[in-house]
Parts: sequence; C-alpha cells; structure tokens
Amino acid sequence: MTPANPIEALPLARMMRESLWAYPIVETIHIVGFVILVGSVVMFDLRVLGLSKNLSVRALSRHLLPWSLAALFLIVPTGFLMFMTHATDFLANRTFQLKMALLMTAGINAVIFRTGPYQTVEHWDVGTRAPVSAQISVAASIVLWIAIISCGRLLAYT
Repeated sequence: MTPANPIEALPLARMMRESLWAYPIVETIHIVGFVILVGSVVMFDLRVLGLSKNLSVRALSRHLLPWSLAALFLIVPTGFLMFMTHATDFLANRTFQLKMALLMTAGINAVIFRTGPYQTVEHWDVGTRAPVSAQISVAASIVLWIAIISCGRLLAYT
C-alpha cells in the first residue's frame, strides 16, 4: 500500500513503521529530551516566580540554557522521525495541531521574555522580586509546557 503522504514513503519512515523497536526507542529518546527541556525550563520559571531568591537568575539561566539546547537536539529529530511515520494521520489530528500551536506559542513566549523582561535582569537578579511582566511570562511558560505534554500524551488516544 502506498502511503498518502510522500514523507511516509521515505525508507526511514517505512523502517520506523515496520521495526518492532525503532518507534519505541525513538519515542523514549523524545520523552527523555522533553524531561530535560521542561525540567530546566520549569526550574528557571519557578526561580523567576520567586523560589530560591538567593540564586542568581542570570547564573541559573547560564547553567540551564545549555541543557535546554541539548534537549532540543534530542527532541527535534526524534519528533520528526515519529511524525514522518504517520504524517497524514498527525496532520489531520486536532490534538497534534494544538500541540504544534502550543509549541509555537511557547517559543514566541520565550523570545518575548528574553527580549523583554529579561533585558532588565540585573535589577532583579538576586533577592528581588521579578517584574510582573516576567512573572506573567514564566507562569504562561509553565502552563504552556504542561499543555504541550498533555497533548503529546493524548496523541496516543486521539
């Protein structure tokens, strides 16, 4: 049977569908990447919300950002591998569409935070409350990542 989407016809996509172990291994790597990414993001967000005020926001950012970037190197290719196996189904799936929209929103939120409130971090780095705009952004980040994880999990059922 010829796949409906040309990407599904690629040898790698076919191997992912036909192998007993390929998809579960790729999915596990994807989940590990998400654990690292969301863990580092939420730890940073909680610090901006006021937890552990004696920790430097800038130092924590410098420590966690490489972990987040490394996690993306796991998440993006594995996500693409899973997508290419059933691209037609995923593209038609409302949960997948919502997950992609939420991912885009989380990315935009991160850019807005970094180019906005974070630019004044030297004034609220240690022992001082972050501005409301920073707190709103990181609270939105936590909500977005919980929603993204939920959509990812729901994909197995929708």
